[in-house]
Amino acid sequence: MKHSSIVVRAQWDSEAKVWVASSTDIDGLSVEADTIEALNAKVLGAISDLIELNGIDSELAEIPVHLLAEQFSRVHNPSH
Repeated sequence: MKHSSIVVRAQWDSEAKVWVASSTDIDGLSVEADTIEALNAKVLGAISDLIELNGIDSELAEIPVHLLAEQFSRVHNPSH
């Protein structure tokens, strides 16, 4: 494994109304869910499966997963 942790990036898809997660740290991760909590659970399950499927070898008993969420919003500017 090239990293001692896995970084997962999640973005809100406003058209589909779902969170979408992917990672360059583990091949094959592509997960979506309605809430960030549901997404986190799906991400952890998918990563467990992908570690086994991809034959990832790590000396760590537990591999840290960082879920970074980004949602773009706008707020009205009262001066306009």
